[in-house]
Amino acid sequence: MSGYPHTARPQTNRTDRQRANPRTNLEGRLPKPWFVRCLVIGVAILVAGVGWFGGSAGAIAEPLLKPLLAPSQPNNAAKVYNYRAVHDPDGTGKVYLGREIAHYMGHRGAAWLERPDREVTEQPQLLIDALRLEPTDVVADIGAGTGYMSFRIATEVPEGKVLAVDIQPEMLDMLEFFQDINQIENVEPILGEADNPNLPDEQVNLAFMVDAYHEFEYPYEMMQGIVRSLKPNGRVVLVEYRGENWFLPIKRLHKMTEAQVKREMANVGLEWTETLEILPQQHILIFSKPA
Repeated sequence: MSGYPHTARPQTNRTDRQRANPRTNLEGRLPKPWFVRCLVIGVAILVAGVGWFGGSAGAIAEPLLKPLLAPSQPNNAAKVYNYRAVHDPDGTGKVYLGREIAHYMGHRGAAWLERPDREVTEQPQLLIDALRLEPTDVVADIGAGTGYMSFRIATEVPEGKVLAVDIQPEMLDMLEFFQDINQIENVEPILGEADNPNLPDEQVNLAFMVDAYHEFEYPYEMMQGIVRSLKPNGRVVLVEYRGENWFLPIKRLHKMTEAQVKREMANVGLEWTETLEILPQQHILIFSKPA
């Protein structure tokens, strides 16, 4: 959904405020009208564009500093990944189990996450209903972006919470803005890293990724962290555009086949449970962590 950059900031801790002021009235908690949200996102993107580096100096400094700010590669990266000198322009040239990893969508594309036609093309409520959530569940929304799915899930787990993970601070800024104006208390923003979601061990009932996994820079390491965060028998749900459908108007590297998803999840020890084909354009693939 969102991408994973190379910068980090201290994690925002909202837990104390959540405990002090639990919200029991769930009515009216969904985001404001889409055009208001997109306007706010546009302003946030404009501010973010000049935030880290100013003026023309930023244009010079950013490419020079980017390699220094990038996370070091895990020690086993050379064994896990292959690299292609000639590759798809939409990809990074980095290959995992035969799949080229796509470029991530940066925070400047956040308005895409809030586009109004998602209600029709992705049917988020139908997707959430298929998750069969319990009111006390802890759900990790990995690649949460602006919180489009996080806030909808939050209404389904009034006695639990949503851990909204993203590795772009700018995305979390937007998520927190929408969280405040909608007074949603059971969403906890978490700043992750390119190879680590920074989730607590064995606390998560369900880890949820919508159109995000295919952009992970370190999919093997990220999934290891996600698996560690799951309780025994915890579930992983991946939602990806169907790679089998050549006519789907989505770039090739931003789709995944069912077989490829199963291959990559098996590589981190997850067991396939079922695949749901109830959405117009996307698979819903469900996996579980062995007890």
